[in-house]
Amino acid sequence: MKKIYIDDLISCTFLSFTIIIVILNVGMRYFFNSPIKSAEEIATICFIWAVFVGGASCYRKKMHMGIDILTQSLPEKFKIYVELLINIIVMLMNGTFFCLSLKFTIISRVKPTAVLGISSMYVNSSLIIGFGLIFVYSILEIFKNIKTILGKKGDENV
Repeated sequence: MKKIYIDDLISCTFLSFTIIIVILNVGMRYFFNSPIKSAEEIATICFIWAVFVGGASCYRKKMHMGIDILTQSLPEKFKIYVELLINIIVMLMNGTFFCLSLKFTIISRVKPTAVLGISSMYVNSSLIIGFGLIFVYSILEIFKNIKTILGKKGDENV
């Protein structure tokens, strides 16, 4: 049975809502000359959630963009060390972004959105989820890298 990850479910749901709302709003504007007033803001909020949580999903699946010119030119035994270094940098950066997004979201709780008037905290909490998930996924990747390095060193001694 295929695993269903919550980040995939959240990002796909919000992306689907974005598409549905935009199509519905275009139809209302075209056929009835009466667009849905809050459609743009709802679509934007859904898109923000799809992007940040979807980014975490892409990182987990190793679907993120990368420039591998450096790693391709290295000998095979050094590639795992470069991958470990990259994962440590990603962990540190996303840990920092996670902390900053917590502060930003707390500050934004009193600011309402332009049309719906809901707290911006609900929009900005997608930052916390996205950066937090990438932080956790990078820690898991670091453990995998260390396990691989220790496994390779153990194999060399045999």
